Amino acid sequence: MPFNADISRREFLKLSALLTGAITVPQIANAAGKEADEAVKIGYLPITDGSPLLIAHANGLFEAEGLKADKPTLFRSWSQVVEAFMAGQVNVVHLLSPITVWARYGSKFPARVTAWNHMAGSALTVAPEINSVKELGGKKVAIPFWYSIHNVVLQMILRKEGLKVVTTPKEKLAADETALIVMSPADMGPALAQKSIAGFIVAEPFNAAAELKGIGKIARFTSDVWNNHACCVVFQRQKDLDERPEWSQKVVNAVVKAQLWMRDHRDETAAILAEDGANKYTPFPKAALQRVLSPNAELSKLYAQSGANTHANWNNTRIDFQPYPFPSYTKALIKALRETKVEGSNEFLKTLDPDFAAADLVDARFVRKAVELLGGLKAFGVSGGWEREELIEA
Repeated sequence: MPFNADISRREFLKLSALLTGAITVPQIANAAGKEADEAVKIGYLPITDGSPLLIAHANGLFEAEGLKADKPTLFRSWSQVVEAFMAGQVNVVHLLSPITVWARYGSKFPARVTAWNHMAGSALTVAPEINSVKELGGKKVAIPFWYSIHNVVLQMILRKEGLKVVTTPKEKLAADETALIVMSPADMGPALAQKSIAGFIVAEPFNAAAELKGIGKIARFTSDVWNNHACCVVFQRQKDLDERPEWSQKVVNAVVKAQLWMRDHRDETAAILAEDGANKYTPFPKAALQRVLSPNAELSKLYAQSGANTHANWNNTRIDFQPYPFPSYTKALIKALRETKVEGSNEFLKTLDPDFAAADLVDARFVRKAVELLGGLKAFGVSGGWEREELIEA
């Protein structure tokens, strides 16, 4: 399907309207919350960010907790996921972590982050002829949404190279300007192949797919800028957390157990998620998913040589799984968002206290209990306890 900029912009405007209250969504979630045995209804995009939710379903982990679980519902855009979640059509979703900030504080929607879905798992992919980030001057780069870790990290990278970010369309860009445009992940590969954009920054496996097709190459992994950053997080309704704590705990238990299993079964995870898997969770071949999920020493060496990964002492795993939402990340995210250019109003960020947000946006009681039942953070390769220091260096 050819890239259509108008469609991508309409999706952005629709999500913006949802998160600023310009669209009235029926709140059927209030009635649904009364059912103690309500099925787990997952909403997801076909990216590796949602894989713990999908593996929990595929491996029967919700049922093992005594829950009923419907087959996860695949959506094609963030606006569709958010609208379905707000309307109560789904009750467990993965969202870009900055979108949850906007939803809770920009839109005042009563929902909270209950766990991280993964760490890292995103990259800046550029056209084959682009050999440095500096060469993105005078060109367009696609992002999945203004409120995304992708936009945050990309602007860090561009600022370091002395490039100015342009967020509104203009006919001619200066040599030191890079225009950012919002685009659905599925449109990014075709747009890069058609030379409509010079690069894109997005979740996997879109970057791996571009590599395998020969239409793009990795310029930088986002985890090489912000070590072990969260990207997508588990988002649940406040009403469920308050009125159905046992149900909510079981949901989180299943997601946490899925992540632990995935850490030691990466090839199997790729097979389950692939287009020819039993549930056809994603439209991607196993090879693209394995490239992301399964460590490859030869590829890691090439990425270090190319500059896609520059911090040898950081965790260079392309995607990793650790569910505990460190408060330091949320605090750093709020501060970083204040320095990130977006379209539309972000006035709410000016008065949002990072310490308050770390405690209010995130409800960590369920995930901490789930992690402790599995042996603590060490089971997920994490040392140092329940606090960490954020490592950010563009």
